[in-house]
Amino acid sequence: MAIYSLKRSYQLKDLREIDFKDLWGDHGIFTTMWIFGKPPKILFFENHIKNLIKSLKVYGVKKRSLRKDIIKMINKNLLKKNAYNHLLRVALNKKTISISLRKRLSPKSNFDLKLVNLKREKPQFKNLKYKKILRHLKKLNNSKSDIGLISNKKILETGTSNLLFIKDDKIYTPIKDYYEGNTFRFFKSKIKKIVKKNILVKDLEYYDEILLVGSGKGIASVKTIKEVGWKRKNFKQFKVLSKYYSSIVNKCKPYRF
Repeated sequence: MAIYSLKRSYQLKDLREIDFKDLWGDHGIFTTMWIFGKPPKILFFENHIKNLIKSLKVYGVKKRSLRKDIIKMINKNLLKKNAYNHLLRVALNKKTISISLRKRLSPKSNFDLKLVNLKREKPQFKNLKYKKILRHLKKLNNSKSDIGLISNKKILETGTSNLLFIKDDKIYTPIKDYYEGNTFRFFKSKIKKIVKKNILVKDLEYYDEILLVGSGKGIASVKTIKEVGWKRKNFKQFKVLSKYYSSIVNKCKPYRF
């Protein structure tokens, strides 16, 4: 279970602080960003904020100063002098903005994926309808495992990340019904071709590697999916993509308060 080092909520209308509300289950949107280093850096910050505001408008969360207010609340809760390796979560509904920080745990090499028959509500949005997923995630050590969401015998995404499937150096990803995160989009810009296809549970045995990509884990290589007897065959594409990821992390500039 995640341990938070900071949890604060504010009224959206006037930014007055109120009792903390995590907003899980509400009609709203969230984003989770990796903040690291000293001075602090936030990977893909502008993309996170842009996507957050775009989705909030679809969910009816509108305010002329919305971007300015979100950044003001982020700045209010970060310290320039701190050394970070945390996940910064920003969540909003029509009344509230919530900010939280929790330690980011690096994925282990013996990472296991646990299959669960579950599909997110409106998966094209990073919405707050996450309670069913959280019930599963709370039972896990997220440095060692995650849940693979299954619908109609197809695997879509995990509880925290996008999925890439590798066979003979070709990279595949599900066709639809999942959210494309900023880390996933970064890799799409670097890989010549990612093939979209239905990833059936019964066909998992054919894949050499399965990779998780997202803000919380960066890039992680799955070792096992015990329910179907799948085992990792090599680290070939994991090593290639890890170099891309390390490069963008190293180029990330300090956050401008």
